[in-house]
Amino acid sequence: MTETSTSRSLTWYAHPAARNWTCAPASGEVQAFHSGLPAYSPTPLAELPRLAEELGVGRVLAKDESARLGLPAFKALGTSWAVHRILAERADGGRGSGPLTLVTATDGNHGRALARMARLFGQRAHVFVPRGLHPAAVSAIAAEGARVTVVDGPYDDAVRAAAEAVTAPDAVLVQDAGRPGYERIPGWIVEGYSTLFTEIDAQLAATGAASPGLLAVPVGVGSLAQAAVTHYRSRPADGPPAALLSVEPEAAPCVLESLHRREAVSVTTGETAMAGLNCGTPSHLAWPHLRDGLDAAVTVTDAESRTAARDLGALGVPAGPCGAASLAGIRAALTGPDAGTRRAALDLGPESTVVLLSTEGNAANPRFLDPRS
Repeated sequence: MTETSTSRSLTWYAHPAARNWTCAPASGEVQAFHSGLPAYSPTPLAELPRLAEELGVGRVLAKDESARLGLPAFKALGTSWAVHRILAERADGGRGSGPLTLVTATDGNHGRALARMARLFGQRAHVFVPRGLHPAAVSAIAAEGARVTVVDGPYDDAVRAAAEAVTAPDAVLVQDAGRPGYERIPGWIVEGYSTLFTEIDAQLAATGAASPGLLAVPVGVGSLAQAAVTHYRSRPADGPPAALLSVEPEAAPCVLESLHRREAVSVTTGETAMAGLNCGTPSHLAWPHLRDGLDAAVTVTDAESRTAARDLGALGVPAGPCGAASLAGIRAALTGPDAGTRRAALDLGPESTVVLLSTEGNAANPRFLDPRS
């Protein structure tokens, strides 16, 4: 993995040939599993005509993940499926029946979701968090029954600390970022996210729409974007294939930098209100899908994501800065200087359907709600 400094001048990347790339689909068992969980129901896909008019497209819809399985972000989809697979494999192998300790690093939502699923399935959780994570986010993880360890460093340091802590035979690392030699569990987490896109298919079909012309995905290590690529590049499209846009904070553009270099690189991250996207290294597992299957990538500022969050809130979608990054990214891509070139790269016209993934509600990001921030 190459280490690089953050380049503020590289704020856009396009790869239109991505729509010709194909990959294998996710497991078809995932949504049936989720449907059997307590409190499961599809999250809303909200129509936002005011944004469609602003952006000059036919329709804009936001997938609102502010109340997913009782939590204010989408992450429980991945952690629930991964924990289910871990426990099923353990039972099949006859390797004991006592509780496991599920270990992870997080900048908020993933750790809380793992802690919730550990409790639901009768397991323990140990969650490592980076220095600077808002105290309310740390408290929310602890309130799920997890042991929480604060690491004196950024998110990537917390990832290393979590991996080093898995030494006992009853401890299992449940991380959403893959690396060489650690791919199966992150792969299950990515599979878990497929339910989100299956829901979008059904919700669009119910309104008479086909696949989206453009889907915007907020990106940290890239696991959700990998799930998006897997979904839309593994099956025939009802019409032109969807263009996929990744959106990152300017303070943590590891995927954008990697795409420009055409190799996975690590970047030095800064401070950002988009805490869940503040990651310096793309997932090893996700990287080939991002490199070959993403049409475009863009970075946004904290001010842009906060404005987008407030605008979405006014339209009835309670988004935090990470969730609203998708709208900020769409605005950056479709407006301003050279917007025509960017629209052409995404093959967008005035009748196109745009889907925004609002991956967290405002309650998931205490820093956004904190008047001191």
